[in-house]
Amino acid sequence: MKVSVELTLTPLQNDFEPSIIHFIKKLRASGLTVLENPLSTQVYGEYDVVMNLLTREIKEAFELVDRGLLYMKIVKSDRHDYEPHF
Repeated sequence: MKVSVELTLTPLQNDFEPSIIHFIKKLRASGLTVLENPLSTQVYGEYDVVMNLLTREIKEAFELVDRGLLYMKIVKSDRHDYEPHF
């Protein structure tokens, strides 16, 4: 089953950029389709592969910050090639 996951990592500390950059670089290195924009990062692939990756990388990201939030949306389909038709 294919999924699309949108993630927004928000460290609640002054020095927030290094932990976000580290998280995104780890996702990029996964071999999955990863797309980014200024507000979020999207990961696309097989459910089990994506969720195993996210379990590891979210845990590591949280270990690297004092406090943080992670917003996550999951869609049951691969939407990486979505283009608006309006």
